[in-house]
Amino acid sequence: MIALWYANIAAMLAVYVVLDGFDFGAGIVHLFVARTDAERRQVLAAIGPVWDGNEVWLIAAGGTLFFAFPGAYAAAFSGFYLPLMLVLWLLILRGTSIEFRSHLANPLWRPFWDAVFALASLFLAVVLGAALGNVLRGVGLDGTGSFSTPLFSNLRPGQRPGVLDWYTLGVGVFTAASLAAHGLGYLRWKTSGAVQQRCARAAAALWTLVAILFVVGTVATARVRPELFSSIAARPWSWPFVLIAVSGLVAAPIAHRRGAELAAFLGSAAFLAGTLAATAAGLYPVLLPSAIDPGFSVDAEASATGEHGLAVGVVWWTSAIVLAIAYFAYLFRSLRGKVAEPEAREGY
Repeated sequence: MIALWYANIAAMLAVYVVLDGFDFGAGIVHLFVARTDAERRQVLAAIGPVWDGNEVWLIAAGGTLFFAFPGAYAAAFSGFYLPLMLVLWLLILRGTSIEFRSHLANPLWRPFWDAVFALASLFLAVVLGAALGNVLRGVGLDGTGSFSTPLFSNLRPGQRPGVLDWYTLGVGVFTAASLAAHGLGYLRWKTSGAVQQRCARAAAALWTLVAILFVVGTVATARVRPELFSSIAARPWSWPFVLIAVSGLVAAPIAHRRGAELAAFLGSAAFLAGTLAATAAGLYPVLLPSAIDPGFSVDAEASATGEHGLAVGVVWWTSAIVLAIAYFAYLFRSLRGKVAEPEAREGY
């Protein structure tokens, strides 16, 4: 039962990264691939009907973590208080920039909110990537089961590291590049005209960068947390996740070169989902590793709620997730096809 809930949370976070990831990516690249107001409205129209729904998966994953593993939730949210406030403010700025930018036809208003949208999307990707880096590297958990982490110290991993160091910043940069490439794939699939052409040209170069950063990040992770790879090697059930990630990394740029728009987007989705799934498989059963002593790490069994609660929760969680999947399937089916030409649209 505990393993099932661990897998549920990992799956929800992977879905969040895949869905809200193309929103982040669209925000990161939209100042480069869309150069006029009409083209930027086209980018926003591509994500406008879905971006706020995509963010629900992050809230749902946090709520599920609180229900299934309250000990890990308490340790993580108290220790990462400042980074979580940064995430909250960046989410607010990103949402308001999407909603506000077309309210006034002013030559300063719209460029300002376009810049806020781009910067908030970029910083969110870096911060969330750095959060993943902290989970991989470990945090300053001691025997009390709690920790307090500064935003940065000397930028070096150690027993009591800051949130930001060379490794977590590297994971953040890799995350931002991967989500930008994911966003290019989505925009190429959903737009037409000049925006689509610029996305196609940028995708090849960006996927080359993602592949380089993936190799560098893998080597860095092997240095910082070598047991992650030994765990994956010892668990044959985790190997398909690695295969999915590598296949997506190879397939996405090939599909871009061949002009297969949907295949390119699905390839990047497979790369992101496979990478996160393989990471979760390597970490299991640890939820929050300790950089001081592995014995202080917060694992799933020690932080889980009662067995009866987990069993009852499966029933309600399954019902809710079926409804959520049905809703998103209906939403994306209803919005299939490319967005209308920007001159024919109002708003955004």
